[in-house]
Amino acid sequence: MRTFCLIILICTAYVCNAQYLNTVYDLDIDKSFIEWKGSYSFNFGNHKGFVKLKSGSITTYNNTIIDGEFVIDMTTIASDPEQDHLSPIKHLKNEDFFYVEKFPVATLKFNEVKYIPEKNIHEIVAALTIRGVTKTQKFYATANGAEKSFVTQLKIDRTRWGIIYNHKLKDDAISDAIEFDVRLFFN
Repeated sequence: MRTFCLIILICTAYVCNAQYLNTVYDLDIDKSFIEWKGSYSFNFGNHKGFVKLKSGSITTYNNTIIDGEFVIDMTTIASDPEQDHLSPIKHLKNEDFFYVEKFPVATLKFNEVKYIPEKNIHEIVAALTIRGVTKTQKFYATANGAEKSFVTQLKIDRTRWGIIYNHKLKDDAISDAIEFDVRLFFN
């Protein structure tokens, strides 16, 4: 009986300690942003803009990121103000691209996080859901504990999520790659 009580006590102490070491940081949606950029395959030119985040958080263990989850509000996709006259926003929101009416949010959920101390970066493998399609996406990010910030740049191949509009045309083909510059801040 003493052995059983000792095992219970040790397990309880371990669980309590593990919970103490985990910290969840909620996304500051007012300061955080995602810039996007789409280009033509064979012409010079691009479109760029912003999309807002709806919610998100990261979890750390001993000050190292171990998990993250984010919801992107696709209804907020907008053009760079300097490109408003060229704006493809209506088209990006329709069923050829992001089909925002049916899929108003995209999500990103970390599956694996590996900290690489010699480079001070995190290698992240995440489940990215766009248009109801979930694909694995790998990227690298830098976290700043003092600023409570998280920065990454990544490219995705839109065709993996079924966004195939105009990707095989010769002269005016839209590149399959969409670039993202992500700057997240946490409370």
